[in-house]
Amino acid sequence: MKQLLLLLALVIISCKNNENPEEVSTMEADSVNEMEGFTDNLIGDEEIKFEVEEANRLVELPLGCLRTEYPNKLNQTLENKAALGEPAELHPAFYGCFDWHSSVHAHWSLVSLLKQFPDLEKKEAILEALQTSLSEENIRGEVAYFQRQESGSYERTYGWAWLLKLAEELHTWDNPVAEELTQNLQPLTSLIVQRYMEFLPKLNYPIRVGEHENTAFGLSFAWDYAQTFENEEFEKLISKSAKAFYLKDDDCPISWEPGGFDFLSPCLEEINIMRRILPKNAFEMWLEDFMPQLKTKDFELEVGEVSDRSDGKLVHLDGLNFSRAWVFYGLINNYPDKFKHLKPIADRHLTYSYPNLVGDSYEGGHWLGTFAIYALQESKNK
Repeated sequence: MKQLLLLLALVIISCKNNENPEEVSTMEADSVNEMEGFTDNLIGDEEIKFEVEEANRLVELPLGCLRTEYPNKLNQTLENKAALGEPAELHPAFYGCFDWHSSVHAHWSLVSLLKQFPDLEKKEAILEALQTSLSEENIRGEVAYFQRQESGSYERTYGWAWLLKLAEELHTWDNPVAEELTQNLQPLTSLIVQRYMEFLPKLNYPIRVGEHENTAFGLSFAWDYAQTFENEEFEKLISKSAKAFYLKDDDCPISWEPGGFDFLSPCLEEINIMRRILPKNAFEMWLEDFMPQLKTKDFELEVGEVSDRSDGKLVHLDGLNFSRAWVFYGLINNYPDKFKHLKPIADRHLTYSYPNLVGDSYEGGHWLGTFAIYALQESKNK
């Protein structure tokens, strides 16, 4: 039966990635006071009002870390002594927020929030921060780093994916500043696409972990970019890779999740990319073999519980709750009749971790805001 379903799916288709940083405060006392009240915006126990007031609070997180150079995890392979340098020297655009990829998606967070809420209180500060970071000169410096002999696998593929998501967000923003920044970013964007095009044909097996290297997550954001920019060659490669990796998968062991440091769900991220690349009828047949319990009205999935939010690894589970939520919201938005029963589960994951975004610990503060913003964005993307 499995072989028949796969054959049908193929016929239909043919027809159509740690160390804990020290605790630092990234906001002044008055900014912390502005952030108070996250829990006040919960409706009952299960929903958050994602409106301008909440966006004004959320924007403090990326603004607070964008120019915070230390602590910093460079994750650098040194080819020689001369390769040593200060973070801001090595990464003139993306040196803050503890590591490169977190800085990239902090920039995405600012763009996303300002696009959705053009009247943010700190609109001018956001525009200034974006123009300062994403200058033509700074992006040339980032390209130079990626072109170093030892940087071939740097930020593969998690950081790559977020860079493409930033490029996509800028490209779809109807704002003169966005046009300028998209052009500035283009050399780095093109380099990342080239890296993907070189890497995917060599990747014989998908990476299924719940952290940065997860292949399905990287493919999902890359697919969004390829479609937005109408890059058919890139789109075809992503589709071909995802089908080769995942089309024959059965019975994903969701009961094994989460792992202790997961911020992505291996099962759900795989669903997220297959939802994108397969026609709806083919996706439904594939899901019936991969995770059939997801369609049942009594499906349940407990939130990932965090025991210590000052531990840079254990706090990953807050990110898992947000990323699980965004996958569920994506399913609900695309299949409202079949998956609306997942909304309480998605809301529960979101509201468990959301009130903990703000505090005196940098371990989660430097990145979790982005995951919350993306989950909230998906929740209202109907």
